This record gives sequence, structure tokens and C-alpha cells, in this order.
Amino acid sequence: MASLPVAALDSQVRDIGGKRFDFDKQIAVMAIVNRTPDSFYDKGSTFALDAAVAAALRAVEAGADWVDIGGVPFGKGPHVSVEEEAERIFPLVTAIASHSDVVISVDTTSAVIASGAIAAGASVINDTSGLWDRDMAGAVAETDATLVLTHSIGPPRSEPRAPKYADVVDEVRAFLEERVDRAMVAGVPAHRLIVDPGHDLNKNTLHSLDLVRRLDEIVAIGLPTLVAVSNKDFVGESINRRPKQERLEGSLAAMVACIYNGARIVRMHNIRETVDAVRMTEVMLGMHEPAYLRHCMGWEEKT
Repeated sequence: MASLPVAALDSQVRDIGGKRFDFDKQIAVMAIVNRTPDSFYDKGSTFALDAAVAAALRAVEAGADWVDIGGVPFGKGPHVSVEEEAERIFPLVTAIASHSDVVISVDTTSAVIASGAIAAGASVINDTSGLWDRDMAGAVAETDATLVLTHSIGPPRSEPRAPKYADVVDEVRAFLEERVDRAMVAGVPAHRLIVDPGHDLNKNTLHSLDLVRRLDEIVAIGLPTLVAVSNKDFVGESINRRPKQERLEGSLAAMVACIYNGARIVRMHNIRETVDAVRMTEVMLGMHEPAYLRHCMGWEEKT
């Protein structure tokens, strides 16, 4: 198995999409915009191109560092051809790139879509299948894009009814380490890799909660760790069966716990609230100073 370069493990600075992120000093907020009629959370409210573009730009205005675009839901549903996924994704990437310099990532399991999305202006491929498409790593390696490697089991759009793990954290970590090795062998350097344990992806609520509590064991892989906990079922089941639209507070609590355990990229729906929670968490962790100081400072404002 290939070993990760020490420099890549030690450095938390990443150049992604023309922007520099120092994950020792900041948390990146990734907004979610889905061009699907059957999306998990918004149920198709951003399926139309103009609605999706507007949602992406609102997220940027609210403080998002990245916008993650999806054209096919993770879970089971009607078949979406590569041609249809391309029609959903490529015009949206082009439109966002023409209006903003925000980092654009594309949530896809297809190497063909990944290549086209990067050509259209995306700089991150968020592969929630963990390289199910054997050509994915090679497609990304041919570009300057960053690749997110996510833990999930089984083919895309299939969800096992009762996944079983002897130790979910150990198995997720082993899976991600193997995918990191596979990506590097294909030519993607370590400084262009991110890992995501895949909360709720082929996991029940107890599995996802274990991943929150022991996220530091995933972070120990040595690459920036992304978490996608926004409005997921493990949140709803943990706070008395709340429907998706009533999981904001629980989602933010799970996100903050993950940040304290080492997450440095958070994929979320409610961006204004997320940005405020992230900025407060950064200050509490000592990543930077408060925006300003006045309270009990002798009434002299310090900036």
C-alpha cells in the first residue's frame, strides 16, 4: 500500500479552486444545491436551472466557501441517465462560475460527469460512492481538481436495509485508507484528497453517532475531513423523530461536535445559521480572535 507523504499529512493548507484554505485556522462551509426533483431535503425546489443558480448565489452571499451541486440523489429512486445528469449539472456549474469565484464541487459517482463538470468550471468532485466507478480517480488525476472520498457500501443508489459492522469506525477508516491508496496510485496526489466518513450512508443512527463521537479516528488518516450531517435521519431520530425541516438545531449540534473532533469542511443546507455557528466554533477553538471586543473592555472598542 502506498504511504502518504509526510508533508501532506503535516500541512493543513490546501489550494482548492483558486482559493487557499488553512484548516488549522478555519472551517470551510459547503452549501448544498441539488438539481433533482426528488432531493432528500428540498424536494425539488431548486430543480429548475434559474432556481438552482439563485440558491447557489444566496449561499455565497450568506458566507458559503463552497457550493456542492448534485444531479442524482444518493438513495434509491428513478434511474437518471448520464445524459440527464450532465444536462442538470453542466449548465449550473457554468452559470455559477460566471457569477462567482466560489469553489464549486459536484456530487457525482460518474467519471464521465466528473470530467465534464471539471471542464465546465468545477474544482472538486464529491464522490459519495467511494470510487465505485473504477475510472473516477484517473479522471480526476488528469486535472487539478480535488477529490472527496466518501465511505459507502454497495453500488450507487442502492441502500442495504440493515447494514452491519463489527466496529463501524474501524471499518470506515480501513475503507477510506484503501480508497486513498487507490486514488494515489491512479495519480491523485495526497494534497488533492479529502475524506468523508459518510454519516447515514449505508449506516443506521447508532453507526452515525459512533462516527460523530470517534471522528478523530477518521481525522487521524491525515487528510482534511469533510462531514455531511445536515438534516440527516440520525439527527431526526436522535431528537424525537423530527421531520427533515425541523432538524436545524440538531444538525448544528452534530456539526459542532464533529468540528471539535477534527472536521474541517462541513456540508450543510442552512447556510446563514451554519456560518454563524462555524465562526463561533472557530473562536472557541482559538483559531482566530472575535470579530471585535467591546463588552467589559472599559467601553473602548477594540478591533
